[in-house]
Amino acid sequence: MKSLKAISVFSLMMVFTSAFAQLPDPGFKIDGRTAIVITDPQNDFLSPDGVTWGVVGKSVTENNTVENIETLFKLGKENNVPVFVSPHYYYPHDHEWKIEGALEALMHNIKMFDRTAVNSEKGFRNSGADWLNRYKKYIEDGHTVITSPHKVYGPDTNDLVLQLRKRGIENVILAGMSSNLCTESHMRELVEQGFRVAVVKDATAGAILPGLNAYEASVVNFRMIASHVYTTEELKGEFKK
Repeated sequence: MKSLKAISVFSLMMVFTSAFAQLPDPGFKIDGRTAIVITDPQNDFLSPDGVTWGVVGKSVTENNTVENIETLFKLGKENNVPVFVSPHYYYPHDHEWKIEGALEALMHNIKMFDRTAVNSEKGFRNSGADWLNRYKKYIEDGHTVITSPHKVYGPDTNDLVLQLRKRGIENVILAGMSSNLCTESHMRELVEQGFRVAVVKDATAGAILPGLNAYEASVVNFRMIASHVYTTEELKGEFKK
């Protein structure tokens, strides 16, 4: 009986693997209606001093995520493709929430993305909520669109969609942190809003814990939901065409 069950499970896995391999790839075209969107390019995710480095650092390092996100900033600036940053901030009033999911509670407990006030930068510079230093010259150049903060994971609670619509954007190249939370949630909502979305899978990363590889799970969903999935090198090639 055990061997029959094993064969059955194996057969199901083979069927699923075959079906996954045969998924269509709708493709993605970079044109004048295209923008680059980066989620959470902030110290708490991407710096070894950030509060989440212990669980995301391995994935960030393996994917060369920090360097690859910088490549996307460069590609945007060099090719006149508008760049949007969707940040994650928590203010003192956000710590009064009575309804939270597991990771929301954790982020609040470890003071992730904390800022002192909406109308103040006191303590912000070089904090966990601040941009990684190497990105500041791109983000603070006066041309990058910095949206209002998303409060949980997706852009449902900020003005990203409005900002994209106002610029006539229809196609989004998406990357940033972290793969299975904010980046995946942005992908899902943007698709629901009618945008064509391509994800750059090595310009993101996820938590790696015993028995849990969040990054691998998110890549499966990228393939199933996005119009296309790039590596950074593949995307560079697209800009050269």
